Amino acid sequence: MVIAGDMLCADQNFDIAQVIRFFRSKPGELVIYYELEEGEKSSSRGIVEVCSDTHRITRFLEKPQEGLTKSRLASVVFYCLRGNTLPYLSEFLSLQPQAEDRAFGQFWEWLINEKQLHVFGMKLPTGFQLIGQVGLSDYTKWLTHYSAKQQDKPAQPITCRSYARVGLMGNPSDGFNGKTIAMTISNFWAEVTLVESQTLVLLPHPLNDPTEFGSLQDLFCISRKEGYLGGLRLLQATCKKFYQFCSKQGIALTKQNFTLKYDTNIPRQVGLAGSSAIVSATLKCLMRFYNITDSDLPRPIRANFILNVETDELFITAGLQDRVVQVYEGLVYMDFSKHLMEERGYGEYISMDMSILPPFWLAYLSDPSDSGRIHSNVRQRWLNEEPLVVEAMTRFAELTDQARTVLQDRDWSRLAQLMNQNFELRRSVYTEDCLGPGNLKMVQLARQFGSAVKLPGSGGAVVGLCLDQARLVEMRQAFQEAGCVFCVIVPYSPSASNISGQH
Repeated sequence: MVIAGDMLCADQNFDIAQVIRFFRSKPGELVIYYELEEGEKSSSRGIVEVCSDTHRITRFLEKPQEGLTKSRLASVVFYCLRGNTLPYLSEFLSLQPQAEDRAFGQFWEWLINEKQLHVFGMKLPTGFQLIGQVGLSDYTKWLTHYSAKQQDKPAQPITCRSYARVGLMGNPSDGFNGKTIAMTISNFWAEVTLVESQTLVLLPHPLNDPTEFGSLQDLFCISRKEGYLGGLRLLQATCKKFYQFCSKQGIALTKQNFTLKYDTNIPRQVGLAGSSAIVSATLKCLMRFYNITDSDLPRPIRANFILNVETDELFITAGLQDRVVQVYEGLVYMDFSKHLMEERGYGEYISMDMSILPPFWLAYLSDPSDSGRIHSNVRQRWLNEEPLVVEAMTRFAELTDQARTVLQDRDWSRLAQLMNQNFELRRSVYTEDCLGPGNLKMVQLARQFGSAVKLPGSGGAVVGLCLDQARLVEMRQAFQEAGCVFCVIVPYSPSASNISGQH
């Protein structure tokens, strides 16, 4: 291991052990790099071009002139070399009789570009500076940085929210190479707060993760309604998957601990993506805490990450739609066509204009069933290529494309018709027994008032579109009298203002 003695590190606590583990997992040498800050010139650093799939460094350019590369990834004097590579140092030195040419950057440039040796890159998500290149402004910035660390000032909490979503069209075809349109809503959200601490602590939610009860009857009532699976498992699974992802992607994390807590007002088990909202908000906090950028974890991959937390770690039945719309936020058109998913691992995701939207409403059962059960045996029937199911998923995609057009044209009457068709198609495939009497009752009630209605997800809720304001008021009262919770949807746009420190 070679580390320059004149190098300042923004965080002196990064995990050397993680660097060594990554080095040992690769069949070659290791070069550490970081992303240049805005204003830093690539001509002052050794610049690397890295394959995002293999993490192999494909080209090394020592202080290149502007325009030679688009890469903003800069190597620092932080390397790991294998014993059988050391003879190359002697060979390089023999080729460079002049002392000024015997620089590590030129060695790596020769080794990678000419000798074509396997050299891999690992990113440190912190800044670097060389003492000899620090100007007055840089010196002041770094002095302030280290002074703040020494004073042990209370860490500023990081708070992030993710919002509930409603599927407006095409669902549940997202899990079957279909197309969907979904929207985040500000009525309901999950919020996660992370603050630096001495040890890593996951705080249980007092209502969702109870450990103390007033009586055995109290435990019975809470367990019957809320089940046994709170949000704490979501925090833990996200943290585990995050560390695993960073290790695999060659991102060395700092050895900082933190305390995580969460809060949510998304009703449970009604199919509004409450679980994925907690995972999504947790991931946002972790990315900010460890300085993981959008280029490290792009939005399409982030949606896959969230889905994998739920399906691989927690065995939750889920599709990509919810995770995509919670990452992109707003009104999103999603195409999960087979060729896209197989070629690149994610679909085509397009944010839509939501400056003018019709008055959508939402109603849900006060005592719903587990949303994961509603998928029934449709997936197996689809895998078996049952014509009814395959044709239905194709039809869901067609309805979605039509809905995208009418949303752009603001043809709300036609949109209402498409929403009703979406529900009837779903009923034909999943059957009434699978949809459940509660959902069917809410659909029937909405139609009595001339409202379009469909399921926003897979649970005990319905989303609708009622263009008659007077009937909307009457319908709200009817739903409430039937024991349901009813609200007018407030769409959430990513351009809307959040509380301080949120994304």
